[in-house]
Amino acid sequence: MNLAAIQSALRERNIDAWLFCDHHHRDPIAYRVLGLPQNLMVTRRWFYVIPAEGEPVKLVHKIEAGHLDSLPGKKNQYSAWQELFENLKTILANYRDLAMQYSPNNIVFYVSLVDGGTIDLVRGLGKNVVSSADLVAQTAH
Repeated sequence: MNLAAIQSALRERNIDAWLFCDHHHRDPIAYRVLGLPQNLMVTRRWFYVIPAEGEPVKLVHKIEAGHLDSLPGKKNQYSAWQELFENLKTILANYRDLAMQYSPNNIVFYVSLVDGGTIDLVRGLGKNVVSSADLVAQTAH
C-alpha cells in the first residue's frame, strides 16, 4: 500500500478519508489497494480508515485482532455489535466526506461492493459517502 499516494489523492479530491471494510472477502478492491493477503480467513467485520491527513485507524474484532497488523495505524478492537458501532462512531467523528467502494445508482458496478446496510450505518452517523471509483483507478495496481 502506498499511504502517501492515497492521502495525496484524497486531498486532491477534497475527501476527508477513505473507509475500507470487509467481511468474508466481499471487497477484493480493499485487499488489492491495501496489499492484504487474499488467504485470510475473515469471519468478522473489519474497518480501516485512511484519512487525507494523519495516521490511519483499524477496527477489528477481538477474535481476528491480527488481521490488519500488516497495515500502519492505531488498532481498536470490538466484540459486540454495540462496541463496533461506538468504535466506528468515534473513529469517524472528525470526517464528513468518506470514500467507500460505492457507486451512486450502481453506475460503476465494479466498485459498488459495500452492502447497503453498511452504507446506511455510515450515513446514519452523519457522514457523506462518496464513490471511491476514481481513487481505485488511481491507486489499485
